[in-house]
Amino acid sequence: MSGSAIQDLVAEKIKILYSISQELEDLFPGRHYTPDGHMIGSIGEALAACCYGLKLFEASEKTHDGQAPDGRLVQIKATQINRIAISSEPEWLLVLKIHKDGSFSEEYNGPGKLAWEHCGKMQKNGQRPISLAKLRQLQTRVPQSERLKQIM
Repeated sequence: MSGSAIQDLVAEKIKILYSISQELEDLFPGRHYTPDGHMIGSIGEALAACCYGLKLFEASEKTHDGQAPDGRLVQIKATQINRIAISSEPEWLLVLKIHKDGSFSEEYNGPGKLAWEHCGKMQKNGQRPISLAKLRQLQTRVPQSERLKQIM
């Protein structure tokens, strides 16, 4: 199956997840059923693998989630909100925002060092937060030629 076909299939499944989430919220007002945590992280990793040609490592590796075709080690972060948090400085950081329609937007594709230097203070959970707005601002410093290339 091609990367494009996989991305389309993932997008379709995400739409179904959000539809079911909304149905549950309608049945039980005041409760939230938004996909989050490990599920969104795994969806982001799957999208990064098929759209950027990354080779994924086993789940729960300490700093990096995969390796780019050019050998760079990459941490992949996926979110539905307007921030992420990282616990260590990756070689390269790819941040994707997952949308309810199953699509995604690339929020940051650049050196981990640049993002790490602009993160907030370490929280009690061992992670440092950074907003997507700040990441988009930092992204402007990364030449297009240095970013991971989408393969589709």
